[in-house]
Amino acid sequence: MDQAFKASAAGEGVAVIHASCDPCDWGTEGREAAAVRVLVDGKYSQHLLLVRGPEDADYHVTLGRIEGGEHRLRIEADSATSAKQAGAASISRVDIVVITPAGDDYVAQSMAPMLFAHPNTVGRFTDLPVFMWYEVLPVPQGRQFRYSVIFTNEDGGTATDRLMATWGRTTDIEFVYGVTLDREGKIAAEEFQGPRHEVPPFRGRHDGAHPLLWVSTDNNMVSESGPTEIRYAPAPQRFDLTNASREIVMDAHPWIYTISAKEMAREKKLVDDAPAGSGHVPDLKRFVHVEACTELQHATVAFSVHAADGSGTARWFDSDRGLPDFRIARSGCFRGAVPLPPGSGEPDAVRLKAYPAPAPRDGEPPRKEAPSVTLTRVNGVFTVDDNYQPRPSKFKWTGSVPLAIDGDWYEMPISR
Repeated sequence: MDQAFKASAAGEGVAVIHASCDPCDWGTEGREAAAVRVLVDGKYSQHLLLVRGPEDADYHVTLGRIEGGEHRLRIEADSATSAKQAGAASISRVDIVVITPAGDDYVAQSMAPMLFAHPNTVGRFTDLPVFMWYEVLPVPQGRQFRYSVIFTNEDGGTATDRLMATWGRTTDIEFVYGVTLDREGKIAAEEFQGPRHEVPPFRGRHDGAHPLLWVSTDNNMVSESGPTEIRYAPAPQRFDLTNASREIVMDAHPWIYTISAKEMAREKKLVDDAPAGSGHVPDLKRFVHVEACTELQHATVAFSVHAADGSGTARWFDSDRGLPDFRIARSGCFRGAVPLPPGSGEPDAVRLKAYPAPAPRDGEPPRKEAPSVTLTRVNGVFTVDDNYQPRPSKFKWTGSVPLAIDGDWYEMPISR
């Protein structure tokens, strides 16, 4: 399709592409998605994979710098990067806006990174970047705009069962780029998350003010250059994560849960009665998700939910499943999930327990502070529906409770 549009003044272009793909199904090999190429005034902008199936869905993309005047957007099929049996893409309409230079929305949009595909994902329909958000945080020089991306999964890094235990999801969420503006609004520093989670200064190329980043590892770290030419440019949305985990971004866009579950099924990572440590997980509908916040130092945390199992016997189900590596080892707000047996009832209580962190590795400095954990919030306890999307939480708690290291569980009933 071709669509003319006019920019009354120069700014940053954003398009909302309303599209569907029948018989696309991200969970079925050979029908995963239809790919299209997006061009602005005849120049390549990006690829877009229609991953949300036959229903009309909105895809928000960054078009980059747009000068004032008349322009043309073209969206064309790309059979080479589409699934063989995906069928044709259907574009119902495209809404285009050009954000002019004023306010944080413009600043954030103008510096949003553009991501080039990891070579081993092209044509394999895996680890696709499907959503980008940004936060604005105060820093000594002024403010930092931090951009993070949600990928449908990660083919390297954390195993699926540990990912669910310690993050409560099978997507991969990664900070990719940060830019610091001084008090006059000028760029003071740029950084990116490179291989091995290092965060060096960014000295790579830009398209306008947009940094160009190449996904370069199997756990979706990025680099300043790479071999691929296929790029993605999801338009970033702003989120405030005060007193909340990063996973609330997925909650606001629950379709991400659906496609991530479909990828797990297609990649055969779902196995009934998969034991902890196997790298596999059972049906994701069997998991109970918990979001809580702690002030944690040199310690780890596990949680547990109380529910009746398939036989009607009420018991506790611990998130670490007996494995220390399945415990939460980060301070702040976190999310995790624990599977229940088939036919289990709804959870009626939740509890948390603190453990010491593993001893420092060889070469690491000794720890001067004693381990400590203070529980400050439980933001939610929930399960997912038949589309793998979160049901409303029935529990919330705020307070300040120290958890003794290797002490008793701290229990809280869930009111029905």
